[in-house]
Amino acid sequence: MSRLSAPIQQKEGPTVAIVTLGCSKNTVDSENLAGCLRAHGVEITDVDHAETLILNTCGFIEAAKQESITAIIEAIERKRLGALRRIIVAGCLSARYAEELRRELPEVDYFLGPEAYEPIVRIVKGHFQYELLGERELSSPQHYAYLKIAEGCDHPCSFCAIPLMRGRYRSRPIEHILNEAERLAQRGVRELILIAQDTTYYGVDLYGQRRIAELLSALSRIPGIVWIRLLYAYPAHFPEDLLDVMAECPTICRYLDLPLQHISTPVLSSMRRGVTRRTIERLIETIRARVPGITLRTTFIVGYPNETEERFTELYEFVRQARFERMGVFAYSHEEGTAAWALGDPIPAEVKQERLRALMELQRQISCELNRQKIGSTE
Repeated sequence: MSRLSAPIQQKEGPTVAIVTLGCSKNTVDSENLAGCLRAHGVEITDVDHAETLILNTCGFIEAAKQESITAIIEAIERKRLGALRRIIVAGCLSARYAEELRRELPEVDYFLGPEAYEPIVRIVKGHFQYELLGERELSSPQHYAYLKIAEGCDHPCSFCAIPLMRGRYRSRPIEHILNEAERLAQRGVRELILIAQDTTYYGVDLYGQRRIAELLSALSRIPGIVWIRLLYAYPAHFPEDLLDVMAECPTICRYLDLPLQHISTPVLSSMRRGVTRRTIERLIETIRARVPGITLRTTFIVGYPNETEERFTELYEFVRQARFERMGVFAYSHEEGTAAWALGDPIPAEVKQERLRALMELQRQISCELNRQKIGSTE
């Protein structure tokens, strides 16, 4: 959870607090919203001094939904006690469950989806001027910033509800991204962290081809930018020209976040990931060969409906052999509206947690071993 706030100043005008839940994409949305509100004369402050509270929610998996609901209920209690005048719930949870939320939580004044900058400004300020979009209010330390290059997702992953909440994939024009990156550099940002639901898909909708390598190359030439880091690469149809840019350009970190989700081909097929075990193994071999010394981070899902004990063991042994530098694991969340909903949720929660703990303990050992090998070296 992050909160956007600023030193309290005595001045007239509406006061707003923004609380952000969920991923880095939500963080960027909140930062853009804060800049837009401030440009319209709205004071961004903390929750204790705000008339209006904006909750930018997450609705990705059950745990995230529960966190968002808890935050909404806490806000309602503050409003009941007179500490708030208005509650606006925005983001993915609101986009996914707007009707149910309105029915169950009538104390909330407005439910809006992601990137609802204009309606929120109109609610708070009474009007909206397109020329007053404002600069992002960075909530991260000044030396780095997330740079969102696209919104939405076109992939049909069976377990994922993101297309229901964020819509189809929409690339930002290269010139818009470069302009924002230049402004960030002028403000002292030295590291850009590129994000989207799938960064490697960038450009397909807008230009008819993947142009992430070209975008990275252009970003690397911006004065003041020292590091560029790429998150959320998708393993299917991976653009290998990206590896050439990573290997040749010192500004681009030899780091890649590549969510694999599983390694068993039957599980991957049911997940609709568009890859097989062999596809993944070849891709990892190619990445490590063409970008020596690269740090690979990945994520896996345990407890997917057709993950048998044998298939989990296959995943466990793969992690042992692949030796990723970093790894995260999620327990499968059974989400209505997804293709996997029809499969049910047959694996008990305690089994999911056992598998999660086993994988994370294995990765802890691997990460420790890899880190020890770096003692005494500089990179």
